[in-house]
Amino acid sequence: MIEANWLIFIAALLIGIVVAYWLFVHGSKQGQRDRRPDVLDEGAAPAKRNQALIDAPPAAHIDPPAMAGTMAGIGEVIAVAAQDEVDAVKKPAAAQRAPEAAPAAAETPAPSPAPAAGEADDLRKIKGLGPKMATLLTSLGVTRYEQIAGWTDADLDELDTKLGSFAGRPRRDNWVEQAKLLSSGDSAAYEAKFGKL
Repeated sequence: MIEANWLIFIAALLIGIVVAYWLFVHGSKQGQRDRRPDVLDEGAAPAKRNQALIDAPPAAHIDPPAMAGTMAGIGEVIAVAAQDEVDAVKKPAAAQRAPEAAPAAAETPAPSPAPAAGEADDLRKIKGLGPKMATLLTSLGVTRYEQIAGWTDADLDELDTKLGSFAGRPRRDNWVEQAKLLSSGDSAAYEAKFGKL
């Protein structure tokens, strides 16, 4: 094939060499760089820390906009939360002890009735309730299906505050309804609605 088209082959080879040479010559040239002097080039030392500014007391109280808590951007919401934390730290210790006693008493009761007498149920039979969640519920005093079956919406709201990343799962997976069927022993109805045990 080269013997028949040797003239075209040589022309293509020469064109390729010329293009490669042109790219090599023009591609290797670096453009002129403008060097701009820097402060450190003149022998100046790096900037020193302003210790007086670092040691200064915090700025004055910042009043957030009127609706900052409800209709604000994320920056304003964070500013309000930060100011609330600062205000909480500034309160005297004696004034903090009295308000803390009331919330502690409100958090003490479990979101379910007192643990029922008898052996604990295997809470992992409830769909969506794994070993970590079962351990967490046991630490909250929940060990029986009857306890979960008796939960109200208020109990579920209170439980969501204690579940962290699992918040919302009891409602989403219908734990109360599952627990009612499991506590009644109606496995056929349970399997019909939620799948095999």
